Amino acid sequence: MNFNEPLFLEKLSSLDFEEAENAMKDVLKPTPLIKSDLLSSMCENQVYLKPECLQKTGSFKIRGAYNKIRKLTDDERKKGVVASSAGNHAQGVAFSAKKIGINATIVMPTTTPLIKVNSTKSYGANVILHGEVYDEAYEESRRLEKEHGYVYIHPFNDFDVIEGQGTIANEILKELPDADYILVPVGGGGLISGIVLSALRINPKIRIIGVEPTGANAMKQSLINGHLTNLETVNTIADGVAVKNPGDITYNIIKNNVSEIIEVSDFDIMESFLLLLQNHKIVSENSGTLTVSALNKLKCKNKKVVSLISGGNIDVLTISSLINKGLISMGRIFCFSVTLPDVPGQLLKIAQALAETGANVVKLDHNQFKSYNRFNNVALEVTVETNGHSHIEQIVDNLIEKGYHITRIY
Repeated sequence: MNFNEPLFLEKLSSLDFEEAENAMKDVLKPTPLIKSDLLSSMCENQVYLKPECLQKTGSFKIRGAYNKIRKLTDDERKKGVVASSAGNHAQGVAFSAKKIGINATIVMPTTTPLIKVNSTKSYGANVILHGEVYDEAYEESRRLEKEHGYVYIHPFNDFDVIEGQGTIANEILKELPDADYILVPVGGGGLISGIVLSALRINPKIRIIGVEPTGANAMKQSLINGHLTNLETVNTIADGVAVKNPGDITYNIIKNNVSEIIEVSDFDIMESFLLLLQNHKIVSENSGTLTVSALNKLKCKNKKVVSLISGGNIDVLTISSLINKGLISMGRIFCFSVTLPDVPGQLLKIAQALAETGANVVKLDHNQFKSYNRFNNVALEVTVETNGHSHIEQIVDNLIEKGYHITRIY
């Protein structure tokens, strides 16, 4: 569907974000903006967080799903709905179907974490595990749609879903009317499509910027190529936006309205996750953290910037892994090995050298059997807590000055 087609333009003009917002007032949880002094000082802008991670079902997805389902006809409601998802969309559809009182079938990949499967089931949906990847779950959901006559609820490429997501912009601009920028995560493009259409109607001068991970940049590639582009593979820790095939509806909206799409790395995402956790006590999923990762890549200064935290559905094991990897990426944890003469007092000398630079030892592995010549030498592996990369450089320089040859492990 092309942006200039009469049907497309008619659909766009019929979107009513105010009506959708009013219809969902009793369904949604308020997520007021949070001013971040830390992030503001880091990027030299006034930064506000929109914490949709605190929304019901843990993400913004409930908005589009509920808006779509509430508009179904009586006949469509009797048939029930079907969707495919590995997470947030599944819970949004399941919750909305239960709220409205219709049956929902959700097809999820067999690799979906149990916590997400159980959360979806808790809303009363019939969950079917099928296929190892999302594409296989999607194909099965479309098969069930044809077999049973279900109404398919698309996660992003649907005007009613886009209208529901756009209610976020209404809330932001009622609270911060003079916002200059809104940063939005981009996967299939439904969220940013709704936000940019709604925001520009309220304030034509506002700039909406999308954020994608470098390993899943289908929309950015589509804009560069000038046509809808599908990726062969995606590789990112931000699984919520790991979309190979963006929508044609969303692509046409984005290319004509969105100011820019910024790419961020997985390392950027990990560090931003820790910043939110440590300084704002906000637990965000990786895709929800994208916009915080992009703040330092903005070219503007002294502007009012809203960073949308789109979701917070993340399991404890992933949190643990992110914390550990994030600490390493930020230079807060430093691990090295050094070979020492196998004589008394050597371990004390290393400890004193570390103490001189204020390094806090968290782990030691003093192992004779790791050395090639264990009769004369011993291998020592040390993990220390540090204050950042410059602190690590001080530690390394001090050890080298004392004659030690070290090997950095991480």
